[in-house]
Amino acid sequence: MVTIKSLQALDKLNTLQLKSVAESYAEIKSESDLFELWRAQNHNWSVLGGGSNLVLSEKISGLVVRICTQGRFLVSDDRTTWTVEALAGENWHDFVQWTLLQGYYGLENLSLIPGTVGAAPIQNIGAYGVEVKDLIESVTCFDLKNGTFTEFSNSQCQFSYRDSFFKNSERGRYIVWKVRFKFIKNAPLNLNYGDVRHEVEATTSTPTAKDVAKAIIRIRESKLPNPLIIGNAGSFFKNPVVSENQFLNLKKAHPNIVGYPYLTNRIKLAAGWLIESAGWKGKSLGPVGMYEKQALVLVNHGGATATDVWKLAQAVRQDVFTKFHVQIEAEPIRW
Repeated sequence: MVTIKSLQALDKLNTLQLKSVAESYAEIKSESDLFELWRAQNHNWSVLGGGSNLVLSEKISGLVVRICTQGRFLVSDDRTTWTVEALAGENWHDFVQWTLLQGYYGLENLSLIPGTVGAAPIQNIGAYGVEVKDLIESVTCFDLKNGTFTEFSNSQCQFSYRDSFFKNSERGRYIVWKVRFKFIKNAPLNLNYGDVRHEVEATTSTPTAKDVAKAIIRIRESKLPNPLIIGNAGSFFKNPVVSENQFLNLKKAHPNIVGYPYLTNRIKLAAGWLIESAGWKGKSLGPVGMYEKQALVLVNHGGATATDVWKLAQAVRQDVFTKFHVQIEAEPIRW
């Protein structure tokens, strides 16, 4: 039996710790819960996972549904691959560490990213040279329009940088129910992004995937605040992508600018470097600010609302554009 609560506080269910109240709220823990709620309610749902990529308004109208399903298991094991499925409510970091314990390697660079398995494909989460799309085989979703399950292949998900099909043309129609991952046996470790190689090789000359995960965790803990202590949504802005010519021009004016090759003839700029260079690292505007150890992270110093967050975000975007003529885009979704 699904319980629907009225005026549910969401302060503790979003990592920015913004003050927010849902008009109605329910938790789904099983397939039977899902169908029961779908039959009983209108289907204009706001679906909540780990609350790590959201900026919540003070009042959320309609029904907020939190996906709490649990389960992860090996589907197949052949000569070259392991295939693994995980239900949407699984904690992402816990799932990654579980795969490593089982010997399934490939997600280690995505350690310590907050959120759930279900949110991972929607956002196409990525870090340190790896995007989750690189390992996703398919995504099974519940269609709120038809009340049926639909499986999307990797290509049908239309993954791109911090984006997917689920955030665009059919936004709000599908609830991610489970994700199938394909792990390649004997895949090479990815050590070539940022300071990963230096951090790994500081402790071992023959690293394993577990060593990479430990290094990623150390790096993230040194730069990112714990959302249980300081409200934040991780990296708040996407790294902007520019042409090679634009990058070369920027390089002439700003020799220390940070960029990485991305696709063909494109360069991904480090948004954190741009924000820090624009003077926002450690700077606050009201109850929110850009984190003192990592300029890319917007933090809630206490009592902030969505209005405070977007006021700061707009100020940062404007200053970066004024200095570099580069547009940076907020990553979290606005409710």
